[in-house]
Amino acid sequence: MILVTGGAGYIGSHFVLKMLEKGEEVIVFDNLELGHIEIIDKLKKYGKLKFIKGDLKILDDIRGVFLSNKDISSVVHFAAYSQVAESVKHPQKYYYNNVYGTLNLLNAMLEFGVKKIIFSSTAATYGNPKYTPIDENHLQNPINPYGNTKLMIEKIMDDYDKAYGLKSVRLRYFNVAGADSESRIGEWHVPETHLIPNILKADKNKSFKMFGTDYETNDGTCIRDYINIEDLVQAHIKALEYLNKQEITNYFNIGTNGGNSVKEVFNICEQIKGEKIPIEIQQRREGDPAVLVADNTKAKQILNWIPEHDLNYSIKTAYKWENIIK
Repeated sequence: MILVTGGAGYIGSHFVLKMLEKGEEVIVFDNLELGHIEIIDKLKKYGKLKFIKGDLKILDDIRGVFLSNKDISSVVHFAAYSQVAESVKHPQKYYYNNVYGTLNLLNAMLEFGVKKIIFSSTAATYGNPKYTPIDENHLQNPINPYGNTKLMIEKIMDDYDKAYGLKSVRLRYFNVAGADSESRIGEWHVPETHLIPNILKADKNKSFKMFGTDYETNDGTCIRDYINIEDLVQAHIKALEYLNKQEITNYFNIGTNGGNSVKEVFNICEQIKGEKIPIEIQQRREGDPAVLVADNTKAKQILNWIPEHDLNYSIKTAYKWENIIK
């Protein structure tokens, strides 16, 4: 049995869906602050899913999960706050939730003898890139509290491995895009902060705000590495298989090894919607690097993971989902 924290959220729910389809038993632990019970209700149609509402910041909540479910073999940890701008304004909120909550989870795992965890880390742990594509040997030097929390957790996991034998695989995501290919679930944030859904949501009454057109790139806008959500889920499945077989702590970049500019993403969205999208040019945001692209060689070689879907496909699935949840 697999415990999934944050399984009612965007990435966690897509992972849960695939595991249920593989016949795995899953427990989702989520406080529903950012996740949605409607997604859980949908997921229950696809396999053996138990939902437990609780908060990682409350140790007894997560201890209770292990106490009443003795057959948990591994944990996949998605639960976190993840908005960079908010983390700058409210760092206390981020350190308390992300770091303290994860410590409670790891300590509960140790208490009940569960010593395997897959962790959602982030490319934000690298900070401003010294070179691109970014490989796993790149210096980790976050430039915001969100990135700091994720790097702190990675360091804690290293120490817990050395001291207690708790093994982890950390997946450092780049930009996640798209929805379930059958439109059963998708991206659903309130408020929405991600680029692609915000472009797709724009219409004659609400223009899309483009931040910065003066970067040193081909068209002046930021370049990012957009990884399809279902490809990202496959990386988690491969990581779990690796951890179960090798029982070695490791870390991997999860991206496509390529990038697209904001203008390129915008143009694809316009083509898929079949209409002009009103646009409003804004000043660039502080702390936005010009280019962030993953070197995914390590994940390809060690996990035998290869991304299969391009950006066009991701945006098509995202647009189908947007039309469902309007």
